[in-house]
Amino acid sequence: MNVALNCNISFIGGGNMAQALIGGLISRGFPQTQLRVADPVEQIRHVLQARQIAVFTENLDAIVEADVVVLAVKPQVLASVLTPLKGHLKDKLIISIVAGVTIDLIEGLTGATRIVRVMPNTPALVQTGAHGMYAKSIVSEADRQLATQILAATGLGLWVDQESQIDAVTAVSGSGPAYFFYLMESMIRAGKNLGLDEKVATALTLQTALGAAQMAISSDVSPSTLRQNVTSPNGTTQAALEVFDRAQISQSIQSALAAAQKRSQELAQELSDQVQQFKK
Repeated sequence: MNVALNCNISFIGGGNMAQALIGGLISRGFPQTQLRVADPVEQIRHVLQARQIAVFTENLDAIVEADVVVLAVKPQVLASVLTPLKGHLKDKLIISIVAGVTIDLIEGLTGATRIVRVMPNTPALVQTGAHGMYAKSIVSEADRQLATQILAATGLGLWVDQESQIDAVTAVSGSGPAYFFYLMESMIRAGKNLGLDEKVATALTLQTALGAAQMAISSDVSPSTLRQNVTSPNGTTQAALEVFDRAQISQSIQSALAAAQKRSQELAQELSDQVQQFKK
C-alpha cells in the first residue's frame, strides 16, 4: 500500500464493486481525503458521503486531480460516459473493472494508454475477491505494482499474459462464486432430504465450504491430494464420489466453464459492436 498511499484515486461509478474497493482501501489505511467518486445516483452519493468520501455528479469534476481512475460503470453506458472525457485521461492510470470491455475499446474512447483491465468477482465485497488482471506491455512496472496494490485491498490479484485469457478468468473466478453457491444449495437440499433441520444443514454446509477452502489455501498439496486424503477405500466419501463420476460431474463442470468463456467472448463482441454504433 506504500505506493498507493501517495496517489489520488477517483472512481467513475460508485456501485457495489467500487464501494468494496473503497472500503478495502480505507481499511488498509488509505486516506479518505484522496478518494473521489462520481455517480449520478443520489442514494449512492449519500452512502459515500456518510463515509467522508468526496462525491460528484459530473465525472470530469471527480477526475481532475486523479492519478488513478477506476472505471466501475455498467458496460452498456461506458461509451456515453467516456466519450466526453476524451483527452482528459491521457496522463492517468486507468483501472477498468467493467466486464467485457477490451483495452483497445477503452483506448479508442479515451486516447489513453496506461490501462489495466481487471475481471473481479463478488467476494471482493467481503475482501476475499479473486481478480484477473491484464495490461499491455506499454504499461510500466510501476503502474502494474500500483494496480496490484489497489486491487489487493479486496483480495487476490493475479496477472495473465494475454487479454484473451480474461475470458477464461471470467469463466473460472468471475462466474465461479455462483458455481459454489449452486453446490451449497444442492448440499443443503440433500441434508434436508436426509432428515436434517434446514438451519443445521445450512450451517454444516457453509462451514464445510469455508473449511475446505481454507485447507486448500493453506495446504502445500493440491486439492486432488486433499480429496484423496479424505476418501477412505470403500467408505462413505468414495460412495458419494462414485455417484459424481457416474454422472460425469467433472466433465460437466469443464463443459460449463467452456460455455461461460464462450459467452464472455460473445458479450465482448456485442459490446464492441454497440460502441461502434454509438460513435457513428
